[in-house]
Amino acid sequence: MFRAGSLLKNQIARGISRPFVSSKVAALNLRYYSSKFPDHVVINMPALSPTMTQGNIAGWTKSVGDQLSPGESIAEIETDKAVMDFEFQEEGYLAKILLDAGAQDIPVGKPIAVYVEEKGDIAAFEGFTAADAGEGPAPAAEAPKEEKTEEAPKESKSEAPKSSTPTKAPTDRIIASPLAKTIALDKGISLKEVKGTGPNGRIIAKDVENFKPAASSAPVSSAPAAATYEDIPLTNMRKVIASRLLQSTTDIPSYFISSTMSVSKLLKLRQSLNATAEDRYRLSVNDLLIKAISAAALKVPQVNSAWLGDQGVVRQYSNVDVSVAVATPTGLITPIVKNAHAKGLATISKEVKELGKKAKAGKLQPEEFQGGTICISNLGMNPAVNNFTSIINLPQSAILAIGTVEKKAVPSDANEQGFVFDDVITINGTFDHRITDGALGGEFIKELKRVVENPLELLL
Repeated sequence: MFRAGSLLKNQIARGISRPFVSSKVAALNLRYYSSKFPDHVVINMPALSPTMTQGNIAGWTKSVGDQLSPGESIAEIETDKAVMDFEFQEEGYLAKILLDAGAQDIPVGKPIAVYVEEKGDIAAFEGFTAADAGEGPAPAAEAPKEEKTEEAPKESKSEAPKSSTPTKAPTDRIIASPLAKTIALDKGISLKEVKGTGPNGRIIAKDVENFKPAASSAPVSSAPAAATYEDIPLTNMRKVIASRLLQSTTDIPSYFISSTMSVSKLLKLRQSLNATAEDRYRLSVNDLLIKAISAAALKVPQVNSAWLGDQGVVRQYSNVDVSVAVATPTGLITPIVKNAHAKGLATISKEVKELGKKAKAGKLQPEEFQGGTICISNLGMNPAVNNFTSIINLPQSAILAIGTVEKKAVPSDANEQGFVFDDVITINGTFDHRITDGALGGEFIKELKRVVENPLELLL
């Protein structure tokens, strides 16, 4: 089942490991033959995305002694972009968990668990540690007390297993499923107050839905309240967002072009299409704008490009893959509507809804949010936001920021007053000056305005 062939033995001897695997494939784990322990395989922290260098263990879905079957999830791993299932692809039994749920900043390739082929071998791994996995000394968190106390006499061999047993994850770490976090955010519930009923006290969706806050019986104090605050630990996703956006604002010479566009015809087209859809689909303004942006990008392909300075080229794409900014409980992510220029409005609408749901639940696969050729960020659903700018999503060269629909007076000869009220939106384009000069950015905005104000072209 996991007998090491000559190629794998050579890889083990040279210390070679695979740099990236999908969520459905286990990382290269090494088989060990030892007189101290029965034959076993060490499970390493997998790289579940190309940019992942470390991850957090959000929770274990298998316990020591459980049987492992190919394709089953054994743990939930928080990557730099989402919480993903680690689907193991071997058969055996989970013999030891080296790092508990809640462990953070674990480098890719670091041992996290052990599995064996025979169920009878599980008991032999009760005292197994990370050091036994060939990773050298146990992490600093395993023996903090000995570093702070005076030098103590060496422990006897019989006591060694106790000192090398990995410590539990901090008890103040809140372990919750992605769906539970989403529900708590929507309902304004603090997860600190919710008692989890899942494995190892994990908070699941049912716990949040059934939560009822306890009535406070504390007396009201007349003394002035001290300043209160909460330190929220940075997630891997928030760290990556901060790093990439800082890189974008530092490295890209950006410029901005703003345009107010009439959407009266666009809204009428949307209303007409939705009225005849018979609940087969429900188009949003955003769906129509994604299609409009893809049509304009075909006309001015320079904005549908990426700067590859290390290769000495600008890569200009013939397909338009529109990245759509989606706010999630853990941060911003940009799932992609691929080949938007070649898809109908109903297909775009369906994909956007499905990708949005997966994004908020932390279930997007890497290929669903990595890539893209141009980006849209729409805050039009917030009536208070009529105008804003966005930061370019590297390595793309353009992003469109969409404000809310407003009623504004525009010049007209239709009446004596000389004006009429029209439905308009303000779109701000942010462009990479290394790729597109201002004139080209202006041409793109002009083409986008033409398509938005003549939306029947979107049906051709």
